[in-house]
Amino acid sequence: MQGKTNGDWIGTGKVRAREDGDAVEIVIDGLTTQAKYYKPLVYEFMRKEWSSRPSWGDHVVEIRMEHVGDPPWMDLDNLAKALLDSIKGYLFHDDSQVARLVVERNEGEKERITIRSYPRVR
Repeated sequence: MQGKTNGDWIGTGKVRAREDGDAVEIVIDGLTTQAKYYKPLVYEFMRKEWSSRPSWGDHVVEIRMEHVGDPPWMDLDNLAKALLDSIKGYLFHDDSQVARLVVERNEGEKERITIRSYPRVR
């Protein structure tokens, strides 16, 4: 990842990412009700900032949306699809490699989305 050591965050805008052992964690600040907004946002971040190669094998992807107050009117399945499309080719080669997908919405202290992806251990 562009000379960063394991655990250092890259990115200074709405999107930032880091490696945490075998896992990659991506954080997107802010929420919108339009899931399609996230695909180009994260894709451009990955294209410009991410230098690690995608890996083969099964992966686990965990997506957590945190909101303040009432939850936004957004279908989590649409959010998951947009985010998977944006990281495909960067963290794994194809979203058919996702063997486990967890998508959840929770109240939090800040509006954000966190994506955590790591190889599935058999």
